[in-house]
Amino acid sequence: MKKIFALCVLAGLAQGALAADIVGNAKAGQAKIELCIGCHGIPGYKATFPEVFQVPMIGGQSAKYIENALKAYQKGERKNPSMRGIAGSLSDQDMADVAAFYAQQKQK
Repeated sequence: MKKIFALCVLAGLAQGALAADIVGNAKAGQAKIELCIGCHGIPGYKATFPEVFQVPMIGGQSAKYIENALKAYQKGERKNPSMRGIAGSLSDQDMADVAAFYAQQKQK
């Protein structure tokens, strides 16, 4: 039983270490933004679902901020059905790559 517990602890530590090792790749992120540019790539764009709101321009935003926002949408901590669906389809690597791409962009 102690061996099983030790293996579970080690597996958990290894998984945490792998998650910490994820580094965003802006070039890879460029190929993953198809769902983003329809709203976030249009200056002054307003979305109407679930209510009318100004869509933020995310170019030039901090990669960590974008990554954290995507994770919060994925978990349902941020409330927007469209963003939750999009974030839910992304892996941690996808989120890091998209965040790295947008962090390199200039705010328009």
